[in-house]
Amino acid sequence: MRLEGFNMALIAWLFLASFASAENLDTRLATAITTLEPRVIEWRRDLHQNPELSNRELRTSKVVADHLKRLGLEVQTGIAKTGIVGVLKGGKPGPTIALRADMDALPVVEQTDVPFRSRVTTTYRNQTVGVMHACGHDVHTSVLMGLAEAFVSMRADLPGTVIFLFQPAEEGAPEGEEGGASLMIEEGVLQRHRPEAVFGLHVFANMPTGLIGYRGGPLMAGSDTFRIVVKGKQTHGARPWVGIDPIVVSSQIVGALQTVVSRQTDITLNPAVVTVGAIKGGVRFNIVPDDVEMLGTIRTFDPQQRSMVIKNIDRMVTNIAEASGATATFEIQPGSNPVVRNDPMLTERVLPSLRKAAGANSVRAVPLVTGAEDFAFFAEKVPSFFFFVGVTPRDQNMLTAASNHSPLFYVDETAIPIASRAFGQLALDYLVAGAAGEPAVQSSR
Repeated sequence: MRLEGFNMALIAWLFLASFASAENLDTRLATAITTLEPRVIEWRRDLHQNPELSNRELRTSKVVADHLKRLGLEVQTGIAKTGIVGVLKGGKPGPTIALRADMDALPVVEQTDVPFRSRVTTTYRNQTVGVMHACGHDVHTSVLMGLAEAFVSMRADLPGTVIFLFQPAEEGAPEGEEGGASLMIEEGVLQRHRPEAVFGLHVFANMPTGLIGYRGGPLMAGSDTFRIVVKGKQTHGARPWVGIDPIVVSSQIVGALQTVVSRQTDITLNPAVVTVGAIKGGVRFNIVPDDVEMLGTIRTFDPQQRSMVIKNIDRMVTNIAEASGATATFEIQPGSNPVVRNDPMLTERVLPSLRKAAGANSVRAVPLVTGAEDFAFFAEKVPSFFFFVGVTPRDQNMLTAASNHSPLFYVDETAIPIASRAFGQLALDYLVAGAAGEPAVQSSR
């Protein structure tokens, strides 16, 4: 009985010691994040002022790699062309996890009036375009740079290993190139490091500053890019009956495509979106051109629904063109993204961490999001969790605020430390729980 009492006392002492140690790590993480906040914002503004398109993140990747090397991490460069991987091995045994941030910007001319606005221009699809961090990847990168430094400051007492994934080309590799999360995986980043969980975040314009949004299971849509080429017959604009006008045919196709979702898809099961985002045809006001090119996107949440939408578009495009004497081709372009799926068990496991970091009232479940994210490729391979952080000032109307990808997209920088705390806390709590013996989440796929 005495031995049994001693064992119980020892177990209780070990539990209290572990709890006290975890509390101490929480405090140290919070202090480090507060201390680093000015530098994180400085990094963010620098990256915002110097944006780079997908697979062209040369300056950005150098900034990241130099920082990680100064911290003493094991650093791998040139992953998926411009990606960076930093490895931090803690001083105590524990699980291996990965934290991911994307680095690329968009071909958008910035229209905000912030003093660090982008004035960068470059060539994209043979056009001169502006370049802007219109989706907040500058925030993601700077937050993860800050967390790397915060965790390094705790290295001796940190359990496990943290893999910092700085990913290029989330917005899609240029035509004819590979890139992004899928290429990082293809080049072996998950096989080399074998994380048992991968975490990511995204700033979101349609949520107020400080709000954390999450959803277990499907979160963001799978996306496909399509290309339609309508071929007619060139003629003088004054004698259209002599040729076949691909512009008129294209306009009929665009109008008809609206019925693919509204009349041919059961949207009570899952939402779907079909959008034509670009049309190019003709060079002069009085010449009917030979052909017209259209580019667009499809968003779906279910593989069967996706197949049906693609089949219906293909049939519609072919038949409308044929009815007018033209021909048309419909192609799904390389680079499709699967659905972003949060592992349900992992989601439940990290929710207390998010509430600890942001407050229980600031962590809310969100509806399905028709935006897409190539974080989905990581989530296909490893149990993963992806969440949103609101960045629009609370005094603005969330319905009319400039959205992600808008030239007026604006980040309220008071959201940055909230993002850092939430991202860092869920990572730390997972490491501590794993070191204490909590089993890894097994993929529910």
